[in-house]
Amino acid sequence: MKSWSTFQTLKLPFSPIDAFATKSDGVGIVEVSLKSVLSVQSRRLVFWEMPIVQLSISCRAGSSEAGLGESVNLKMASSTVLTAEKEEAKAVLTLFLREQGLSNLVAARTINKSENFIDHLISKLHSVHKTRYLVGRELSTLEIREALVPYLDSLFEEHGDVLVNVVENFPGSSAKEADSKVVTSSNASLHTKKLRAMARVSEISSEGKLPPHIRYLVNLGMELDQIKKIVRKFPAFAYYSLDGKIKPVVEFLLNLGVPQSDIPFILKKRPQLCGISLSDNLIPTMAYLEGWGVDKTQWAKVIYRFPALLTYSRQKLTTTLAFLHEEVGISKQSIGKILTRCPHIISYHIEDNLRPTIEYFSSMGVDVAVLLHRSPTVVGLSIEANLKPITNFFLNKGFTMQDVSTMISRYGALYTFSLEVNLIPKWEFFLTMDYPSSELVKFPQYFGYSLEERIKPRYALVRESGVKLLLNQVLSLSKSEFETTLKKKLKLRDRQATMKAKCLGDLESRVAELDL
Repeated sequence: MKSWSTFQTLKLPFSPIDAFATKSDGVGIVEVSLKSVLSVQSRRLVFWEMPIVQLSISCRAGSSEAGLGESVNLKMASSTVLTAEKEEAKAVLTLFLREQGLSNLVAARTINKSENFIDHLISKLHSVHKTRYLVGRELSTLEIREALVPYLDSLFEEHGDVLVNVVENFPGSSAKEADSKVVTSSNASLHTKKLRAMARVSEISSEGKLPPHIRYLVNLGMELDQIKKIVRKFPAFAYYSLDGKIKPVVEFLLNLGVPQSDIPFILKKRPQLCGISLSDNLIPTMAYLEGWGVDKTQWAKVIYRFPALLTYSRQKLTTTLAFLHEEVGISKQSIGKILTRCPHIISYHIEDNLRPTIEYFSSMGVDVAVLLHRSPTVVGLSIEANLKPITNFFLNKGFTMQDVSTMISRYGALYTFSLEVNLIPKWEFFLTMDYPSSELVKFPQYFGYSLEERIKPRYALVRESGVKLLLNQVLSLSKSEFETTLKKKLKLRDRQATMKAKCLGDLESRVAELDL
C-alpha cells in the first residue's frame, strides 16, 4: 500500500459538477491515463501514478457552488478514443503550424516536443464538447478541428512569432492561465504511439483473423502494407471503428459513384475522411459547395482528385471562396467549375499563395479571373521558383511584357512547365522552324506538345511537302485532320503550279507571236 506521501493532489479551478454538468445516482466511471482517481475532496482530485484503470466511484461535491448533496456522473473518453483524439489534435496543430509558414520538418519537430500542449488541447476539446462525451458519442475530425483552430488562432494573435516556443515549453508562465482543465499526462513518445497503432492494425485474434475494420479494408482492395503506411502517417486511423466511421463513409462514397477501385487511393490520401460525420459535416459541406457551383454529378471525380476537400472546416472554405469571389471577381458559376476541375485550390493559403500570385499576374496585365477559370493550378506555383524565371526567359528572348501577358492569358499552363526540360529545348527547335516569334504569341500551346512525338515529326512532314501551314495547324489537328489538310495544301500547290506553268506557257506563246 502506497503511503499518502506519494500521492499527488491537483487543484482544480472548477467543481466536478461544473466540469461535467450532469446528475446521476452517484456512481460514475473515471478513466485516467497513467493516473487513477483515489478520491474527490471538494475541489481537489487526488491521484497516484499507476497504469490505466477504470474506477467506479461514488462522489458528492462538497462545494456549495456545486450544490451540496448532489450526485454527479464523471465519465471521460476511453483510452482508445483518447489516443485517436490526440492524433487528430496533432494533425490539426501540424496543419496550423504549416499555415504559419513552418516547413513539414520543423512542424514535425515541434509536435514531438509538445506532449503537454497536446494534452492541453485535448482538455480544451473536452470542455467544448463535454455533452458529447456524456452520451458516449465520438467526435468527428471536422468537429475536432472546428473546436481547436479558433483557439490556436487566438494563441497566435497573443504570442505571434513566439507561439512555437509557447507550444514546445507548455505550460510556461505565459500559457499556464490558459490551462483551465485537468490535463491527462502521458510519457509515451510519438514513436511509441505509432508502434502501438501499427500493432493494433496487425493484431491477430484467437481465431487467427485480423481486426474487423482491417479485414473490411483488405476486402475493398487495400493491401495490409498500405494500411500500415496510412497508420504511420495518421495513427488515429488504427482506432477508427468499422461500423461507426469507416464503413458508413466508404458506402457513401460508393453511392456517389466512386469506383471501389478508387477507394484505397482516396483513403490513402486522406484517411481523416473516415473521421467525418456524414450527417453533421460531410453532407452539409457538399451542399454548401454545390451552392458555390460545384456540379453535384461530379463529386466522384472531385473527391478522387482531392480527397482532403471535404475535411476542411467551413471557415476555411468560406474564407477562400469569398476571397476568390469578392476580391478576385470570379463568379460563383466559375468558382464551381474551378473547384470541380481543381479542388485543391482550397488548400492554398490566401496570404502565402493566392494573393501574391494573383497580384503578380495582375501586374503583368493578365485578367486573373479568366486565367483561373482556364488554368487554376497556376496559383499554386511559387513566384520566385516558377513564375519569375519563365517571365524573364521570354523577355530575354525578345518578347514584350504584353506578349507574355497574352501568352499566359491564352495558355495558363505555360507557367507549369520546366524551363530546362520543356521550354528551352522547344524554343531552340522553334528557332530552326520557318516561323516568326509572333506565332508563339498567337499559339503558346506549342510548348504543351511533345517535342519528339509531335512537333518534330509533324514539322518534318510539312517541310518535306514544301507547303506552308500555320503553327496551330501543324500541331493542334488530329492525325487524320492533319493528313487531310496536308493533302489539300499539296493539291492546291500542284494546281497552282499547273496554272502557273500554263500561264507561263501562254505568255511565252504570245511573246513568240509578237516577235513574228
